[in-house]
Amino acid sequence: MGTALTAPELRARKGGRRIAMLTAYDYPTALALDQGGLDVLLVGDSLGEVELGYDTTRAVSLGMMTHHLRAVRNGARQTHVCADMPAGTYRTPEEAVASARELMAAGADSVKLEGGLVEQVAAIIADGIPVMGHVGLLPQTATAYRRQGTTPDEADRIAAEARALDAAGCIAAGPECDGQVLVSTDLIGQVPNPPRFVKPKANVYGAVVRAAREFADEVRAAGADELHRTAV
Repeated sequence: MGTALTAPELRARKGGRRIAMLTAYDYPTALALDQGGLDVLLVGDSLGEVELGYDTTRAVSLGMMTHHLRAVRNGARQTHVCADMPAGTYRTPEEAVASARELMAAGADSVKLEGGLVEQVAAIIADGIPVMGHVGLLPQTATAYRRQGTTPDEADRIAAEARALDAAGCIAAGPECDGQVLVSTDLIGQVPNPPRFVKPKANVYGAVVRAAREFADEVRAAGADELHRTAV
């Protein structure tokens, strides 16, 4: 069994071997992904949409996050686990530290928060907790999902936020992109209509539908046979 990468080891990858990261929200998925040679599993607040069926990540609470995080930690023994800090849990540096501590206690190796909140990041890092930054499209506050950085002003703002977070000690991707994160639900085809930019590597949704139908047919066929034998 391998050993999960530490935050300093991930940061040392910058400009070298690209980092592969997928989301995970439950024990069986984490158990499988842990054998997939990934560098990081992200317990993302995207669980609100792809696991719980909400139409926004803002519906995810800290309690929900720690619940799913514990399940993932039970399955992931050799992969670094990063946990999203849900909306409304890091409004001040003090609140950010308290929330990050809860996530670490639930099994996270690092935490991730949205936006250029340097004071919160600095406070969490000062508490000994590694932080991953997130700039660009921010689902927790966005009113619409669209490409970011398409104008000079937007690009300059995002770049400035990234530099500030890097200076504060965040782990982040570089200008050439040092890795990629993808929602595992999309990658494995667990929903019928994945985003257009995703090329699913499997069709779990279809496999589950087929298995359920085969089971239902077998149960009903057995019931019919039993009824026939009773009548005879």
